[in-house]
Amino acid sequence: MTDLVLSLDVTERASALRIARACAEDVDAIKVGYPLVLGAGLGIARDLADLGIPLIADFKVADIPNTNTLICDQVFAAGFSAVIAQAFPGPDSVVACVESAHTHGGECYVVAEMSHPGALTFFSEGVPEAICRLVVETGADGIIAPATRPARIRALRDLIGERKILSPGVGAQGGDPAEVAPLVDGMIVGRAIYGAADPAAAARVYAPYRR
Repeated sequence: MTDLVLSLDVTERASALRIARACAEDVDAIKVGYPLVLGAGLGIARDLADLGIPLIADFKVADIPNTNTLICDQVFAAGFSAVIAQAFPGPDSVVACVESAHTHGGECYVVAEMSHPGALTFFSEGVPEAICRLVVETGADGIIAPATRPARIRALRDLIGERKILSPGVGAQGGDPAEVAPLVDGMIVGRAIYGAADPAAAARVYAPYRR
């Protein structure tokens, strides 16, 4: 199944809840990052959890193992179902995130490659491939890979097997849902939905690509 993940990158609690409630029947998960948590507080997760939709904490956790554990424990205590981490601090730091996630019955995804043009400055020359090998070694649940570069998704899929791929870049960044949906487990869409005059109608545009 290809899920539709709403990236809820607004900064006000009222707007977040209005959009999330409007889209609740048309999305499979909601991704919350720093813009909303810094604007509304971590408690926004408890408000959103009332909708019964899985919540992904996009904090791209990237610190020493002990700090990563502290961050992730707070994430799952707040009501999130999954956390996104960076790999560059090393395998022990990733393991800390994975262990916290699994202890709480959640998932940990690792950024393998990002969707914006500048990402290729460092996510290149074998780095994403090395990250995928780390994902397998550490027992993480999946990766983040770019909808803006479907060929990269295909290449990275070969390295992670049945682990999940969540893919940002559909919508405002130009990723084609028709091409990306068959390759991934979740399409991440942000501005094209939350910035629309009718977010629910905008979410329903992606209904044909959910399977």
